[in-house]
Amino acid sequence: MEESPTLGKRKTLEDSEETPTKSSEDTEKPESASKKRRNLARTCVHEVAVPTGYVSTKDETIHGTLANPVFSGTMAKTYNFNLDPFQQVSVACLERNESVLVSAHTSAGKTAVAEYAIAMAFRDKQRVIYTSPLKALSNQKYRELSQEFSDVGLMTGDVTLSPNASCLVMTTEILRGMLYRGSEVLKEVAWVIFDEIHYMKDRERGVVWEESIIFLPPAIKMVFLSATMSNATEFAEWICNLHKQPCHVVYTDFRPTPLQHYVFPVGGSGLYLVVDENEQFKEENYVKLQDTFTKQKPNDGNRSGGAKASGRIAKGGTSSGGSDIYKIVKMIMERKFQPVIIFSFSRRECEQHAMSMSKLDFNTEEEKDIVGEVFGKAIKCLHEEDRNLPAIELMLPLLQRGIAVHHSGLLPIIKELVELLFQEGLVKALFATETFAMGLNMPAKTVVFTSVKKWDGDSHRFIGSGEYIQMSGRAGRRGKDERGICIIMIDEKMEMNTLKDMVLGKPAPLLSTFRLSYYSILNLMSRAEGQFTAEHVIKNSFHQFQYEKALPDIGERVSKLEKEAAMLDASGEAEVAEYHKLRLDIAQLEKKMMSEITRPERVLYFLLPGRLVKVRDGGTDWGWGVVVNVVKKPPAAVGSLPPSLSSSRGSDYIVDTLLHCSPGSSENGSRPKPCPPRPGEKGEMHVVPVQLPLISALSKIRISVPSDLRPLEARQSILLAVQELGTRFPQGLPKLNPVKDMGIEDPEFVELINQIEELEKKLFAHPLHKSSQDKQQIKCFQRKAEVNHEIQQLKSKMRDSQLQKFRDELKNRSRVLKKLGHIDADGVVQLKGRAACLIDTGDELLVTELMFNGTFNELDHHQVAALASCFVPGDRTNEQIHLRTELGKPLQQLQDSARRIAEVQKECKLDVNVEEYVESTARPYLMDVIYCWSKGATFAEVIEMTDIFEGSIIRHARRLDEFLNQLRAAAKAVGEGDLETKFAASSESLRRGIMFANSLYL
Repeated sequence: MEESPTLGKRKTLEDSEETPTKSSEDTEKPESASKKRRNLARTCVHEVAVPTGYVSTKDETIHGTLANPVFSGTMAKTYNFNLDPFQQVSVACLERNESVLVSAHTSAGKTAVAEYAIAMAFRDKQRVIYTSPLKALSNQKYRELSQEFSDVGLMTGDVTLSPNASCLVMTTEILRGMLYRGSEVLKEVAWVIFDEIHYMKDRERGVVWEESIIFLPPAIKMVFLSATMSNATEFAEWICNLHKQPCHVVYTDFRPTPLQHYVFPVGGSGLYLVVDENEQFKEENYVKLQDTFTKQKPNDGNRSGGAKASGRIAKGGTSSGGSDIYKIVKMIMERKFQPVIIFSFSRRECEQHAMSMSKLDFNTEEEKDIVGEVFGKAIKCLHEEDRNLPAIELMLPLLQRGIAVHHSGLLPIIKELVELLFQEGLVKALFATETFAMGLNMPAKTVVFTSVKKWDGDSHRFIGSGEYIQMSGRAGRRGKDERGICIIMIDEKMEMNTLKDMVLGKPAPLLSTFRLSYYSILNLMSRAEGQFTAEHVIKNSFHQFQYEKALPDIGERVSKLEKEAAMLDASGEAEVAEYHKLRLDIAQLEKKMMSEITRPERVLYFLLPGRLVKVRDGGTDWGWGVVVNVVKKPPAAVGSLPPSLSSSRGSDYIVDTLLHCSPGSSENGSRPKPCPPRPGEKGEMHVVPVQLPLISALSKIRISVPSDLRPLEARQSILLAVQELGTRFPQGLPKLNPVKDMGIEDPEFVELINQIEELEKKLFAHPLHKSSQDKQQIKCFQRKAEVNHEIQQLKSKMRDSQLQKFRDELKNRSRVLKKLGHIDADGVVQLKGRAACLIDTGDELLVTELMFNGTFNELDHHQVAALASCFVPGDRTNEQIHLRTELGKPLQQLQDSARRIAEVQKECKLDVNVEEYVESTARPYLMDVIYCWSKGATFAEVIEMTDIFEGSIIRHARRLDEFLNQLRAAAKAVGEGDLETKFAASSESLRRGIMFANSLYL
């Protein structure tokens, strides 16, 4: 079994001074601890990132050590099952009152850890916050936790229940808002649980997690729950660096129920086992599977995944695709492999597949009655007029046959009903999109993928291993199934490695998607205490942390150099610094001189076979080599040189040079990747292609070169000759004089040579150069100066390159805010900025512009609701939009303002495409629908007005209501009473009927 990814990173926690170090206890017995854990047969790996100098004060007899946490006290909560090793270790970390990241597969049992943290907070009379990425998940979590604990509240922006409860469930956005506004609640909070922390890589919303974590007071400890990710240790190091507290990682790739992965070739008639429950890839079955495609007729393109998610008119599955899915589902039922989740990447397709099951029935009469009863109770919470909607009426016969659909476009009540029936085992075949793989644990025995390609907004691509792990993780119910089954439908030949990588690939790493928003900048500027500035957030972001770690081992290099500098003698440093500066200045001028000398028209005449030349490639000094030949290469060939010896300046001339290489470098067969031998290592001479700019010196000496250089002896004889010359000229080989020997008489060049000669005189006259004192000490001085110089360069490289990008962006965004009147010249937030601080659902710059330029004042509250709907992101329609006159003019004003703001941003050097900005901020797709709903139309009437899914309309209306409430708060903050009333009336006009029906979970 492969070592878990975090084990492999043990080094980063031990060796580097810059990153947090492991606790001192770990150095005593790291091996035994890690061995012991690996022997737990793929169960769990524990690591801990500890701040430098941190000393644990815990009683080891009760809590174990940092490196080996064990809890032997009284548990805050008991379970009616034995905890898995990873759960035991996680609980021990919590009892130490230290943050922990639990990274495990879906259904491994992460929730048990979160529940323990809540039980601890209750025991210790503290408050705890549970955040989740989606409102729907927060509702489900609230229901689940309310059954377990008494004092639970909910805050999602839509709904607030018991806001003073000891355990508060909320969306991450709500937590960030509380942190920005310095909410009193946080003073009583001991723990924050971040569920589904891998959402941090979400392009749009990932930054919310990052900011929340940065702003949390260091006294609060955190529990992070995540799907498996390959860089869990890196995340823990960031937390440790940020909050100066230990952060444990408990990682397990253990699946309580092992999986078998089958492939079903579309149009074929059988299943092929490609990966067994021991994660062994079956190549012979894969070959048989490929044969089925050669026998079939060529396929007509990609069968599934073609339909755009939002379009009413889907490019439906071909009849073959449909009947294949019918075949598979029928076979699954016959073999008693149900319940099954059939994943599609298109919402339309989900519905079409479900409808194609009309001949199948999986429920008994008794089960049908229960479904009818639950369905009846659920729709009772709707108004009479909404109970007969086609989307509801069509669902009952399907559900009664044990078939259901689950995607984001469904009416929320239907979606929740499906989840509840699925959990009760009354849905046997569920057709779902990948969103069902997020969140609550709803496993099935079997999972089917109708396609291995998905449309991700840019292109059709194969799903990644991270996505596959998340969805296939739904297969196999703990305690019920011996193994879970995954069936992958493939409708075209697929490379073996593509399939292998998808099914057996490593989980994806968590990558930061940090960005600067005007909302964040304004909020940071308006915070009174000033400890958090935008600069502080940038410096402490996971993005910056990852960037600094990714610079090729620079951190490690710096710490090694610092150790070396500390060991070097520091006496007489001023004299040495002066001497060293002379050497550096000479080296700089020589570099300039060589770039002139190596111009082809000057140097080619002297690059005759046998000429000794010195080669330097960046930091690598190859010493003296011997010219064999010079070739003029076509530009395309330059790219095929060994990477180590091609110059970024590019050159058409290649100098084949015999160089002293470390043993094993080969110039035949494979492309050579030579490197100079280490001190004391016996090397070999090889011909290496070198580009002109890498030649750092030309010697006066030429030696004879044998005509055949293939035999090693011939090349080694040249090595001996070069080494002998080195002994003969201890002060260095005589070099060609560019003026006297090469005849370069350009006045500027002559001046350069004179400067070099002048500096060399000073160098030779320097006491340290002549001194017969301990040469070792001089070397030591020189080395120290070199080391310090390199440390400074590396550190500034680490600090600046990425930070500078964000700093420049911050400067440009601040200029935009000044131009638009949100802040004054001193960066003090003005009235307009105070309004924008409260708006994070829509474009804060654009909406405040409309508030302050009077656009909203001229509209009635129905028009306001319609115009505000343009700010809320959501599905697009494929239909032509024809707006009534009372909406056309406000939309035009919105677009004009958007264009102006885009142009201001462009003037301030931000990378903004004006037309794209206008299109992305003014989305009129649901203006008509919202306008009519606000004026009292029924839901049945408004859904006829658009091809957008019913569930998407409801989700849009609810986010719009949240947005209008933010606008109301913004109007109140700037003393605009009339606008405040208007926004309140707009919001009120939406809040009725099925659009705002209560969640079944609440």
